[in-house]
Amino acid sequence: MLLWLAELLSHQYRGFHVFQYLTLRAVLGVLTALVISLLVGPRMIRRLSRHQIGQTVRDDGPQTHLSKAGTPTMGGALILVAIAATTLLWADLGNRRVWVALVVTVLFGAVGWADDYIKLVARNPRGLPARWKYFWQSVIGLAAAVFLYVTAAVPADTALIVPLFKNIVVDLGWWFIPLTYLVVVGSSNAVNLTDGLDGLAIMPTVLVGGALGIFAYVMGNAQFTQYLGFPLVPGAGELVVLCGAIVGAGLGFLWFNTYPAQVFMGDVGALALGAALGIIAVLVRQELVLVVMGGVFVMETLSVILQVASFKLTGRRIFRMAPLHHHFELAGWPEPRVIVRFWIVTVILVLAGLATLKVR
Repeated sequence: MLLWLAELLSHQYRGFHVFQYLTLRAVLGVLTALVISLLVGPRMIRRLSRHQIGQTVRDDGPQTHLSKAGTPTMGGALILVAIAATTLLWADLGNRRVWVALVVTVLFGAVGWADDYIKLVARNPRGLPARWKYFWQSVIGLAAAVFLYVTAAVPADTALIVPLFKNIVVDLGWWFIPLTYLVVVGSSNAVNLTDGLDGLAIMPTVLVGGALGIFAYVMGNAQFTQYLGFPLVPGAGELVVLCGAIVGAGLGFLWFNTYPAQVFMGDVGALALGAALGIIAVLVRQELVLVVMGGVFVMETLSVILQVASFKLTGRRIFRMAPLHHHFELAGWPEPRVIVRFWIVTVILVLAGLATLKVR
């Protein structure tokens, strides 16, 4: 919106041409989303508290979590508002990749909102039945995958780029559809599983989102792709604005979500942010790198899968409790130690992912 206005004003004053630079709009996106989060956050927390929309805590989990009962949740709506408003303000709204990423993010947020609303407002502890939650996630994920496949303009749009190998680019053909579905839905649920401690999920999301912004900038720039040996993905660079919005909104939310948390994001935030990371990775053709950079999310998900499989097959549990962060809590790690160490692991994995830009 503001980009369009700047283009009009640039005919009168050339200084407005500066808003054509992606780097500037990405920085402005970070700052805009951060300011929105910081300004709206306190008001939203008060409203959630006034309506008694508070967290419910399982009595079979770590005993330290019992004190969290009643903490306002559904704060992920704040993140969604900041991301959507910032993207609409600073991104090129004529770019289909921006719209796909934004729509997928908002729709997954809507699924999470429905689940949170049923649990916390309608007071139904079951929330949205799992089959319906998965159904709507699948519908959105498949719709996005089919749309991207049908509207693919260049071979790179549906090709799988293998990290570390400069000349290995796999033409997926129609296999692009199930891969995109798995990445988007899988990433969404992985972040949701990770969101169990104060600030645990949001900081890795910020780090991975920022790194994906770097990939977006590179994949949409002809000079960088030629130098680094990547296929050019036209229009991918504009996603750096959305990634900047994720970083800014995430940092703003962390201001209130850091230990001890004043608010939790709930499914409305976790499902949306996970889907955002997944669809952006697909749009910049870095699905495999996402698995590396989002290694914490992957480990949390695998811990749940292994725990359930082991218990059903052998009657024994591998971990004290799943997801993995609860295992370390029950092993005696204080909550802040678990959180910060998971952050440190994410920093290392993100740096490893970024290294694949050059190590090819």
